[in-house]
Parts: sequence; C-alpha cells; structure tokens
Amino acid sequence: MLAAMARLVKIEHSVFALPFAYIGLFVAARGWPGWRAFVLLTLAMVAMRSFAMAVNRLADLRYDRVNPRTRLRELVTGEVSVRAAWVFTAGCAVVFVAACAGLNALCLALAPVALVWGAFYSVTKRFTWLCHFVLGSVLGLAPVAGWLAVKPEFALAAILFGCGVTCWTAGFDILYACQDVDFDKGQGLWSMPAKFGVGTALRLAAFSHVDAALFFLLAGYAAGLSWIYYAFWAVCSAVLLVEHRLIGENDLSRINVAFFTLNGVIALLLGVGALLAVFLAPC
Repeated sequence: MLAAMARLVKIEHSVFALPFAYIGLFVAARGWPGWRAFVLLTLAMVAMRSFAMAVNRLADLRYDRVNPRTRLRELVTGEVSVRAAWVFTAGCAVVFVAACAGLNALCLALAPVALVWGAFYSVTKRFTWLCHFVLGSVLGLAPVAGWLAVKPEFALAAILFGCGVTCWTAGFDILYACQDVDFDKGQGLWSMPAKFGVGTALRLAAFSHVDAALFFLLAGYAAGLSWIYYAFWAVCSAVLLVEHRLIGENDLSRINVAFFTLNGVIALLLGVGALLAVFLAPC
C-alpha cells in the first residue's frame, strides 16, 4: 500500500521543490541552519507536495478514468482506494501543520493558507488557462518557505526565487499539458495547449522559462551570492534552451525527457550552485 501511495503522489517529483526550499533555507541562514530547521522543513515540504498531489488525483479521478494516458493510475485501477487516498491526504495536512508549528509562529500561521492554495490548483483547469501558473505558484512557495523557516520575515531574494520557480514550473507544466490537448478540448478543460493550440503554448512556455531565468538571476543578485551561483545559473539556462529544442509542435515524443529529466537536473544544479555560493563565500 505504501509503495502504491508513493506512486500515486509521484514522490520522486519532490526533486522539483526540495532544492528550492533548501536554497531559501541555506541562503537565509548563510550556512548550516541546524538539524531542527532542516528536518522540519524537509518534512513540511514532502507532506505539502504529497497533500497537493493527492488532492489533484482525487479531483481528477473522473477525467483519469476516461483518459487513455491515465487509465493505469492507482485510483483508477483500485490499487489505492478513494477512502485511503482521503485518509492519506488528511494525514499529510496534519504532518505539514505540525512541522510548521515546530518551525515558528509565522510558518504555523501561514500553514492553512498554503494548504488551501495547494488544493485550489486542482480545480483551476476547469475555468482558467492560467492554471499552469497557479501550479507554479504552489511550488513557488518553496524558497519562501525555506527562508521563513529560519528568518520569519519576507525578503526580496526569497520572493524573486519564488517568482522564478513559478515561471519555471508553469513553463514545463505547459509542455506536459501538450500531451493531452485533444482530451482537454473534448472535456472542456482550460489548459493553454487546448485554449491556444500547441504551437502558441510552446512559445508561451519558452517565454515563461526566459522569465524564470531572469528571476533566478535577479534572485542571486538580491541574495548577494557569489560567481559560483551565476556559473550554475548559466548552465541551467542552457539546459532550459535544450529542453525547448527537444520538443516541437509536431514532435512531442521526448516530452518525458524534457519534463522530468531536464527539469530535475535544473532544480538540482541551481540548488547546488546556491549552496556552494553560500558555503564557499569568502569570509
């Protein structure tokens, strides 16, 4: 059951959010933040992402049952029951709030807001093509959350990193949605590919990733990071370019490489770059 639940929420996709939470955490602390903050933040991030994904799977169940691409998902096949998924969702919410309470009062106060926003994404595809940016903003909370975990105050650097994650996530989610353009049109769903066509959606995704690169650049400057970060930023920007070279309006065969593999590399590289810039900064 645990393995099936992990597959249901795509636990491996935590690689998209965790590095950015750690960027906020380590940059705010200007070094090692201590085991307590590190463990509680990790627990909160995994719980929050699992909560949001479980809500999304439950909300989309009626669509997943008729979409050929998603008919083998665990809720559709019955490998995970709807009741078990709801219990898991509630458990994740409790763990998230408890972890936030262990961090500081501001994190606890903002915990319900984060849960509501994480759940809200799952219904936005029913009425707006901005759904990709709503998803992006959920992941965009990661660096802000990391910062607040050690410094309970909003800072420009954390917000810029959050804007970068928002645009980056929206860009690759638009790419992913291109797989379901015909299905979304048939179901009246508001993805960008369904609303504007695959070609326009690909251009909007590229524009989002240009914005993401600029936000990440500005965030490094606002955080006072060294040249090490900018070297990693340059590599990540090049990987984003490669990502868009892999996909064309008439060729989506490499969508999984572009969606998961390359974006996982980007998250890890940018995280490593920021951490090295913090730990190897001159005294």
